[in-house]
Amino acid sequence: MTIVSRRPFAAFCLLPWRLCLGLLVSWTILTAPVVADGPADNQTESVRPIPPPGIEIESSELQSLTDACQQLRDRWTDVLAQAAKAAKQGNKWQQQQSQQRLADLRSLECEILVFPRAVEMAIELNQFYREQDAQSARELLTLAQQRIDRAVDEASWQTVVGLSTETGPQQLLVGGFRSELDGSYQPYAVVIPAGYAAHDARPRRLDLWFHGRGEKLSELAFLTNGQRSAGQYTPADTLVLHPYGRYSNAFKFAGEIDVMEALEYVSSRLPVDDSRISARGFSMGGAACWQIATHYSDRFFAANPGAGFSETPLFLKSFQGEDLSGTPDYQVKLWRWYDNPFWARNLINCPTVAYSGEIDRQKQAADVMQSVLADEGIALRHVIGPQTGHKIHADSKVEIEARMAALAANAAAQVPLRVELTTQMLRYHRMHWLDVQGLDQHWETASVVGQLNWDQAQPRIAVRTGNVNHLNLRFEAGQWLGNYPSQPIIEIDGDQVAGPTVHSDRSYEIQLVKSSRGWAIAEASDAIRKRPGLQGPIDDAFMSSFVFVLPDEADTSSAVGKWVQHEAEHAQVHWRKHYRGDVRAIKASELTPQHVADHHLILFGTPETNTVIKDVIGKLPVRWDADGVQVGKQAFAGADNALVLISPNPANPERYVVFNSGFTFREYDYLNNARQTPKLPDWAVIDTTQPITSRGPSGVLKADFFDEAWQPRSFIPSLPRQ
Repeated sequence: MTIVSRRPFAAFCLLPWRLCLGLLVSWTILTAPVVADGPADNQTESVRPIPPPGIEIESSELQSLTDACQQLRDRWTDVLAQAAKAAKQGNKWQQQQSQQRLADLRSLECEILVFPRAVEMAIELNQFYREQDAQSARELLTLAQQRIDRAVDEASWQTVVGLSTETGPQQLLVGGFRSELDGSYQPYAVVIPAGYAAHDARPRRLDLWFHGRGEKLSELAFLTNGQRSAGQYTPADTLVLHPYGRYSNAFKFAGEIDVMEALEYVSSRLPVDDSRISARGFSMGGAACWQIATHYSDRFFAANPGAGFSETPLFLKSFQGEDLSGTPDYQVKLWRWYDNPFWARNLINCPTVAYSGEIDRQKQAADVMQSVLADEGIALRHVIGPQTGHKIHADSKVEIEARMAALAANAAAQVPLRVELTTQMLRYHRMHWLDVQGLDQHWETASVVGQLNWDQAQPRIAVRTGNVNHLNLRFEAGQWLGNYPSQPIIEIDGDQVAGPTVHSDRSYEIQLVKSSRGWAIAEASDAIRKRPGLQGPIDDAFMSSFVFVLPDEADTSSAVGKWVQHEAEHAQVHWRKHYRGDVRAIKASELTPQHVADHHLILFGTPETNTVIKDVIGKLPVRWDADGVQVGKQAFAGADNALVLISPNPANPERYVVFNSGFTFREYDYLNNARQTPKLPDWAVIDTTQPITSRGPSGVLKADFFDEAWQPRSFIPSLPRQ
């Protein structure tokens, strides 16, 4: 497998105490956007590069930094090798102790190697923006060396990151975790509250803080300075987690997964109170807060979005002067993925305190949400900074903090008696004990309302659904607080179902399915259908582990072959550049059963050039040969046509196959985070003779969604070739 990067990387770090104090006193946005949004960023023929190119650094300095990164990696490799050797020596007890130490060291790799990765990324992508950045890079590598020294002495997380065993002042830690998406080491920062000491087990409140847009916010910059916007808060006795979010994408797609992985990682290292986690942010971070809070409402005791954007078309019209009236219907549907008005009712599960400056153009986001929530019967608490632009007014900060503190004080880890879920797709399928497993139609609003009545001799669960055909009710161990023993009655959409009995560990689960006869207990089935984690569209494949599978021999003679080669290179380069990932790439002949089991397969080529596509395509409802492409009954004649699609992998229906596509938005969309929405649905036929642009992969002859059984939708006559 080829890793398109300097190395497979990793890390985590502690800044020197004097630098920490300075950052905690004045930890502001590292880089404000240097180019204002506006009509100049609406010109598709002259798209400025993002990230912007850096300044010129002496080649000798870059080589010295590269050598220092290699020396650090070599030293870490030696440490692991010595630990592995020790694990094979001595008596059985000594071997067990040494094996545990080796495992502990390996778990700390992400706390060390994130620093050389950050430096190498800055070198590779030309992201030194200030003369002092080279010195900052050296300081990070020194910190990594210090962490190796600590790990050799004691292979514990607290020791390596430098948490004091005595209570002391507030600390800032920066570091990294290993992402499941691509194995890369992604950075994060966390503020440790005053009074916390290593091994303190008392659960603490945690606030997620989403930073603003910074086009120069490389890993190097993030780890050097941490990241706080002007609206950042550090409440007493509260951990504050700053996800990096994989660069400037408003914490969407891979950025969204970065948030969840960072939260899971920090929660595994520090005593986080799961019932007191909040989502907060400002500017681009405010947009992130809206979408994280509306999509994961049951994860947070409160949300505090400030400014940002909350949907696509109205924001781009008002902020960017961009007219989206000619947008293809399938892209309009796909706006629903991140357009928060469609998810707004989920905030019934999450108390929300919004903020806007009175004269800030981005007040538009909260105004839109306030109007939508009013239609849902929810009165949004909207704190407005008087005569304030794009910043948080000092008096507003005080009010917001008081409200958030009150919400935290009243948060409780209890099972809610009434739960509501609104969703547009099965990626977001669960709210407390409601778990939607199937929809009548994706990209149409689906809803579930559940009411517990368990203080009766025979408990009842009343459920009302819309656009849902598979539903699980799930209570984890200890969550069933009703009468016991008992066999609940499920009343769902007018049907009554006698469920199983509650288990002895006070857990309970029932799987329900709707047919023409009504709701009943679901029976086991291996039928292929859209379900959570396997519902498309194409961009969904890049939100869990994947590998690029390339042709063994590139076709550089035909239009399709040249197009495939360009798209394969574009997908890998931009995964690296925009989502800051490590690229796992193999040739088709190198594919193993382990790849099939562990990853989505991102296949580039044609049935003639990629043997995996050849093996798969006959098991899908499509045809692609020298005569053209056919999807169901829709035929597109022409040797220059190519097929793009996502589908469950016939060799492993728990994973996807994707044909000829990376994530589907492009360079033009990097200019404004609200543009970063899916640009293709489940399948598309491409005329490869048309120009590739900053907005798309050539001429799209037809693009559509598969139905809920992963089959082509009803016949539509093919479009004439242009």
